[in-house]
Amino acid sequence: MSAILELFRSSGALYGGNAAFIEDLYERWLSDPESVAIAWRARFDALRQQAANEPGTPGTGRPDVPHGPVRENFLRLAQENRARPRARPADNLEPAAAQKQTAVLRLINAYRYRGHQVADTDPIRLREKPHIQDLDPAFHNLGPEDLDLVFHTGSLCAPDRMKLREVLALLNQMYCGSVGSEYMYITSTTEKRWVQNRLEGYRATPELETADRRWILFLLTAAEGIEKYLHQRYVGQKRFSLEGGESLIPLLDELIQRAGRKGQKEVVIGMAHRGRLNVLTNIFGKPPQAMFDEFEGRLHSDWRKMAGDVKYHLGFATDVDTPGGVVHLALGFNPSHLEIINPVIEGSVRARQRRRRDKTGDLVLPVLIHGDAAFAGQGVVMETLQLSQTRSYSTGGTVHIVINNQIGFTTSHPLDARSSPYCTDVAKMVQAPVFHVNGDDPEAVIFVTRMALDFRNQFHKDVIIDLMCYRRLGHNEADEPAVTQPMMYRKIAARPTVRTLYAERIAAAGIGTREEAAAMVDDYRRSIEQGVVVARPVLCGLDNAYRVDWSKSVDPNWDQAVDTGVPVERLRAMTEAMLQLPEGFELHPRVEKVWEERRKMAAGEQLLNWGCAENLAYASLLDVGIPVRLSGQDCGRGTFVHRHAKVHNQRTGDAYTPLQHIGAHQGAFIAIDSILSEEAVLGFEYGFATAEPNGLTLWEAQFGDFANGAQVVIDQFITSAGTKWDLSCGLVMLLPHGLEGQGAEHSSARLERYLQLCAEYNIQVCVPTTPAQIFHLLRRQMLRDYRTPLVVMTPKSLLRHRLAVSALDELTAGQFQNVIPELDPIDPAGVERVIFCSGKVYYDLLEARRARGLTNCALIRIEQLYPFPKEAFAAALAPYAATEEVIWCQEEAQNQGAWDQIKHRFHHLIQEGKRPHYVGRPPSAAPAVGHRPAHVEQHDRLIDEALTGRFNPSMNRRIPEQ
Repeated sequence: MSAILELFRSSGALYGGNAAFIEDLYERWLSDPESVAIAWRARFDALRQQAANEPGTPGTGRPDVPHGPVRENFLRLAQENRARPRARPADNLEPAAAQKQTAVLRLINAYRYRGHQVADTDPIRLREKPHIQDLDPAFHNLGPEDLDLVFHTGSLCAPDRMKLREVLALLNQMYCGSVGSEYMYITSTTEKRWVQNRLEGYRATPELETADRRWILFLLTAAEGIEKYLHQRYVGQKRFSLEGGESLIPLLDELIQRAGRKGQKEVVIGMAHRGRLNVLTNIFGKPPQAMFDEFEGRLHSDWRKMAGDVKYHLGFATDVDTPGGVVHLALGFNPSHLEIINPVIEGSVRARQRRRRDKTGDLVLPVLIHGDAAFAGQGVVMETLQLSQTRSYSTGGTVHIVINNQIGFTTSHPLDARSSPYCTDVAKMVQAPVFHVNGDDPEAVIFVTRMALDFRNQFHKDVIIDLMCYRRLGHNEADEPAVTQPMMYRKIAARPTVRTLYAERIAAAGIGTREEAAAMVDDYRRSIEQGVVVARPVLCGLDNAYRVDWSKSVDPNWDQAVDTGVPVERLRAMTEAMLQLPEGFELHPRVEKVWEERRKMAAGEQLLNWGCAENLAYASLLDVGIPVRLSGQDCGRGTFVHRHAKVHNQRTGDAYTPLQHIGAHQGAFIAIDSILSEEAVLGFEYGFATAEPNGLTLWEAQFGDFANGAQVVIDQFITSAGTKWDLSCGLVMLLPHGLEGQGAEHSSARLERYLQLCAEYNIQVCVPTTPAQIFHLLRRQMLRDYRTPLVVMTPKSLLRHRLAVSALDELTAGQFQNVIPELDPIDPAGVERVIFCSGKVYYDLLEARRARGLTNCALIRIEQLYPFPKEAFAAALAPYAATEEVIWCQEEAQNQGAWDQIKHRFHHLIQEGKRPHYVGRPPSAAPAVGHRPAHVEQHDRLIDEALTGRFNPSMNRRIPEQ
């Protein structure tokens, strides 16, 4: 080993301060030689060759050095150096000299902290660089007379001793060039040193061969070429051009190829509009002719079945070859709500990782591309970042790319766009490193891309690339930005394109000629005009074992009968399995009572309540290998303490999930008590469900109206993705609903909003009222061949209502009933009015009718409001053909609830001459009154009106004749 140590000593590379850095390089070289600089590769190769000649080194045909001894000697030499006086530069120095030495070390640290503030990252130099005192040697009492003095460099990845002049030049190259790095706020010393060593060891400069530089020029030519071609061919049409940010294309190409080289198998990308068509053409290999057809309005699908979407919202998927094998690329469909794609992509990635058993995120990589104003301004960015390191939402780190145009939609100054210095500052809350890079320096962009991906793969954390660029055109191609940005666009108009600048740069370096660069432009345009694929060759017809099959969700059969019953023996066995606890596990007394009741329910000694039936639905699916994922705030226990899918040991605090112990070959079950977020969490679960058709994915709102905070996900994805993008999804939303005197909030799940969104069989909206109904409904969702989102208005007080119970044998046969007819023994001939209703109000009507001894009114529950069950409705009404009065009763206000969305069904389905009447609360701006006495008065009045038929004319309750 002496030759090895001498090799490093003679080069001056190995000393105490650098031992850890070199050890890290050596480890990386062992696993991937290309991950370290060429100079270090040569040194390690030399180490291997010399070691082969040392006595005692095993001869293996391929000279090798055992890792352990090398590591031990790195450590020993570091200790030796620390023991030497030179490792402590202030020792044996005069006080003045010691102060100077300390000042130099402070100056080095200042560059690490604040060099990014004066880095040359803005290609148009829109604003003057600030004066940072910490970066001025004079601030540290270092003057011109010190520039040629030699100082120790401490932990700087550089020779141990250098002149101050050389140190400053090196620091400016590392921290103030085309890359500005923010990472010193990271509390993990390991992560911080990794970034520091990578930046300083490579001098913030990539190692590129001639072929690499030619390829970068080609990609820039492609990025610019497609935009110019579209601008000339489709004048004035929106395309949200990438002009000014063309370096995104070589960035993505490098990211994908490097990811493949590192063994990753899928890259899933989310992005808004800016540059999307460019990425589709030059990265994903979408044929240009297909895009031209979209511009010219030629349809490739039946618009009567599928509404479609604008071209810069569309997604795409393909397979590309990389040095490490085939990589599957997926670009998510994205509406105009920009950053809302973030959690959707993360959820999709998590499902893909689960399918590949990729627990660390080494096989599937999420990439999110943002706009600067949106990244700073939209709250879902923060919510998604907050998910990134949680146990059940982590995807092993995301590479974020901000296309930083330095301007929002029409914002005139960054002070109007955000309150922080950088648009990326929100990412600091999860201690993600941020690398600001000049978009007009594509080689610096490549360096940052490599470092960002390697950081993500090393630490499985998010990382940010802030691609500082500009927008050559307006927000869209019909916009004139100089109207509000005259100074900015004067500079942009005078600025050569990044392709022009880079072509000049490599020509000056003797890599090709200007004529060759011009020929590259012509060749690309000819390819575009021919409509052929211009990206890296895409691979077609590959057999992908991880691809999911959604074909059964095309043209679903809504009349498909599904037997959702389970044999009683299996029900009892599963209940017994759920009730088993680890030895010594101590339940809370309240939960112990629940366990005792469930034992009686399984034995048939007590009727089933909601919590027991719901858990049995999950267990029965798990029992046949179907995975179940349930998330939401307090969902493990249940907001109303009814579910207890997860229990806690009162002695140790340890959690136990009984549904994970149903059987040896069961499906996976997870109940996630999510962060206090609706938008990001629901978006995540939607994304998960779109990539996992073979598992039940549920999101429960703590209260139904909390879904308001996720309305964008509901409107833009859950209810419309099928008709816009032909995307299927089986997500279930559980929304507690019911007016029980708790005030305006926590009462209504806004049933009317979901019904308003219903069309073209896009979703299912159900209001189950019995434990058996929720059991069959959840099972139906998975046992049907097709997948459609399901919105369930779940109860609150009914969870423990003495009448809202089911016998065990109701779970053993049958199926979900879309309509439940009258169940009491009432003679149809004596019925004067038929009352239709949904939800909790049924039990209020039932108890009042029984208390009054009434037999002249029938109660019919509509359990599925959409798709509306016409046949079941007609069948339930048929026994009362002689009854003239038909009533819809609801507890919600007249302008809310189901009535306005379903009353036309009554007019179409009841006999001619009969008039449906509305009974419920009067119209209201709030979902419910805030005073308990007012709530009770309204409730009693609507119950009385429904049962007696005495309508209050002052409330204008009657529906006018049609």
